[in-house]
Amino acid sequence: MSQIDVHKLADEATFNRFHARVLCWCALIIIFDGYDLAVVGIALPSIMKDLGVAPAQAGLMVSSALFGMVFGAIFLGTLADRIGRRWAIAICVVLFSVFTAAAGLAKDPLLFSVARFLAGLGIGGVMPNVVAQMTEYAPKRMRATLVTLMFSGYAVGGMLAAILGKGLIETYGWQSVFLAAGLPVLLVPAILRSLPESMPFLLRRGDDAALRRIASSLAPGRRWSTTDRFAVPAQDKADSAPIRHLFHEGRGFSTIMFWIAFFMCLFMVYALSSWLTKLMASAGYSLGSALTFMLVLNIGAMIGAVGGGWLADRYHIKYVLAAMYGLAAVSITLLGFRLPEELQYLAVGLAGASTIGTQIVANAYTGQFYPTAIRSTGLGWALGIGRSGAILAPIVIGVLVAMNLPLQQNLIAIAIPAVIGLVAILLVDHRRSASADLNHGAPAETSESQIHLSVADRN
Repeated sequence: MSQIDVHKLADEATFNRFHARVLCWCALIIIFDGYDLAVVGIALPSIMKDLGVAPAQAGLMVSSALFGMVFGAIFLGTLADRIGRRWAIAICVVLFSVFTAAAGLAKDPLLFSVARFLAGLGIGGVMPNVVAQMTEYAPKRMRATLVTLMFSGYAVGGMLAAILGKGLIETYGWQSVFLAAGLPVLLVPAILRSLPESMPFLLRRGDDAALRRIASSLAPGRRWSTTDRFAVPAQDKADSAPIRHLFHEGRGFSTIMFWIAFFMCLFMVYALSSWLTKLMASAGYSLGSALTFMLVLNIGAMIGAVGGGWLADRYHIKYVLAAMYGLAAVSITLLGFRLPEELQYLAVGLAGASTIGTQIVANAYTGQFYPTAIRSTGLGWALGIGRSGAILAPIVIGVLVAMNLPLQQNLIAIAIPAVIGLVAILLVDHRRSASADLNHGAPAETSESQIHLSVADRN
């Protein structure tokens, strides 16, 4: 008889078809998620014309999804640690697919806003869950790369909305791009069948058969005895009160630092996406169409996300992330200076890499920081708090724009949060991280505080 630390098994696994399946499903879900979030911006001019809404009312319609994302990230992230991550992901897919499609059927601004709020619950809730899913099962040596590669699907979804949106809207009307977003709900049965459940959740539920199937997938060459016992470290034990664990075992200060870093990064992301084109046009720059700008920004985001993840697997992820915040401060500030058009596009790409890309790497670091049993909760709360920065950014920058400040001052206002985020990340106590070597140094069979599960234990 032997005792198996399932997280050590996942850490030391060799990438195989099981990992590829988890990666593909999580990336596909994030692509759908990114499309649903971006589609309203693509269709907004047509919506305003068709429904007869003023710009101020249109802004509220757009922000309704952001409000939903705050609650979705917090509550559906936490719910996953109670009902299982697989079911939480499925619920999120149903929410953002059904209610984005419902928004396409709305005939007045209020119903549209309600539908977008409900869709926002799913859009916000799915992010922490798929990051937690990929983080749990990715081999340790390539974990950040796989998480950021998966999350680059968010930028793919934004580009997909930009590329498909124009043709669909011109041919079938703005409703078509929303109705198309309902198609992913058809994949929910396949998602429930294909995605594995979180291992601490299975241990708590006593599902030995599912654990053995996952163990066989992680290590296809090994044969498991009926007397083998599965275990996870005590800090990864799932219980009924995951929120309070965000502040236990010295994690409280770092939790607050993550919240500050997420707030600042999402402030930058939404400030740029809402106002950069307008600011540049007012300053006399020609960046081409909004479609080209969105593509450049998202291409930069993909390069920043995947490149940042690759670096994070080879160097300390905390310091890679801090450097990305620093690059954001520099690149956004450079946008305030008159540059040749080619360099302007390069600066926009760097801004995408160091804002959207930085947020994706921050998701990966946060997912690694918390123990598995509270991973969805920790990331959900960080994203939920961060979304308040996303809501605040368009308003704050809009006030500054109305003051007719010089371009440089407006962009410095967007760059300052990068400096604050950099400091917050540097203050995170990595020694309290679940990914720190000291948390995995003790072999499973010698730890008295672990959870044990076997057929004999249950009988």
